[in-house]
Amino acid sequence: MGTILSRRAVLAAGAGTAAALALPSVAAAVEGAGRGSARHVVLIGWDGFDPAYLDLVETPHLDALTRRGVLGTTTGCFPSITNTSWASVVTGAWPRTHLNTPYFLDRATGRAVSQSRTLEAQSIAEAVTAAGGTVASVQFFIVQNHGVVFGDPRALYVQPGGPGPARMDLAADILHGRPVRSGTTTVTVEQPPTLLAVYADELDALGHAEGAESPGMGARLAALDAALGRLVQATKDVGIYGSTAFVLLGDHGMTTFTRAFGADVLTALSAAGFAPEFVAPGAAPAPSTDVAMVVGGVANVYLLGAARTPDAIARARAALESVGPVERVHGRGELEAFGASPLLGDLVAEPAAGWSFGLTDPDGPRGYHGRTGEREAALLVAGRGVSARARLDGARHVDIAPTIAALLGIPAPARSEGRVLTEALLTMPG
Repeated sequence: MGTILSRRAVLAAGAGTAAALALPSVAAAVEGAGRGSARHVVLIGWDGFDPAYLDLVETPHLDALTRRGVLGTTTGCFPSITNTSWASVVTGAWPRTHLNTPYFLDRATGRAVSQSRTLEAQSIAEAVTAAGGTVASVQFFIVQNHGVVFGDPRALYVQPGGPGPARMDLAADILHGRPVRSGTTTVTVEQPPTLLAVYADELDALGHAEGAESPGMGARLAALDAALGRLVQATKDVGIYGSTAFVLLGDHGMTTFTRAFGADVLTALSAAGFAPEFVAPGAAPAPSTDVAMVVGGVANVYLLGAARTPDAIARARAALESVGPVERVHGRGELEAFGASPLLGDLVAEPAAGWSFGLTDPDGPRGYHGRTGEREAALLVAGRGVSARARLDGARHVDIAPTIAALLGIPAPARSEGRVLTEALLTMPG
């Protein structure tokens, strides 16, 4: 690697080492002294950006930003699923508050749900527009209709699809004031937005398809890094680089699995006297089912009807824990300690690494997330308003929105539960 130390080793060593590696030049430190809040923030989401990927390939543009800030990690919510994780990032709230819930059984409809864009808390996009700022989102989908919409140049949402680097190039087009397609209309953003958010899912998609150790992962990261360089250059071209803070992060990590043990789970629950069933999103459990499980990396377990008693929940938990590849089972008390959604099951079971709740083994390595083991993701905070001696002391997803708000000098989202990462920032003006 081109960096002085392995970046993975730096992160493992702790925030102090990372901060030391990230010190800018003396000239840059002098220039930064006494700066106030940023005028612009560029928020970049790379889905599935596992910290382990940092050592796969040279990332010169990420490294250049790190020299103006700090590279570390952020810990997300549970389950560590995409939409729920990004919901916590943009609201600063735990799932118990924003209620974005993955792979659950909707007791109101009786059907299983996969993922949604539900947000029952104010987003950072809404906080920016409420403070009089402007926002543009390039496929940062979780804020659609929560601060940005199709066709509004002051609160713009665009969803171009396609590869992540192309989305980042479209974000550069927005900065340059070039016309972009937004839904059925063409829109020109005349001034660089206060908050520009862009989302790419290259790493996550490859991880799911081929496993976290896919030989193509380095090339995907290199392409995203090159696009990052073009986006940073766009801020220079339009004259806002010096007044812009950059926040780049993943939502979760990724683990490879090669084996399935769902049949063993069904057998154990049946032996405990239950009628269990795995329920696919969109479907309803059979009338005879009394233990319904909805799987998204982890298994959300619901006891139904007369079976939903404290004794039956305890028996179901014991049955699940008797299955070797079940790493742990969380009850409602543990879930509440995570700040998890109240819509999750009576129990949530996690597979051991390498195993899934599927009924048949996959035909090759595959990747998943959702477990506590995938809560950690990479995080970069850099640019205007970031301290020359920035560090990260236990950063969490819920801290991102309050930190962006602090950089911009606006109130945090209304129901935010996180903190400002003050250890990474210059002293904010009162």
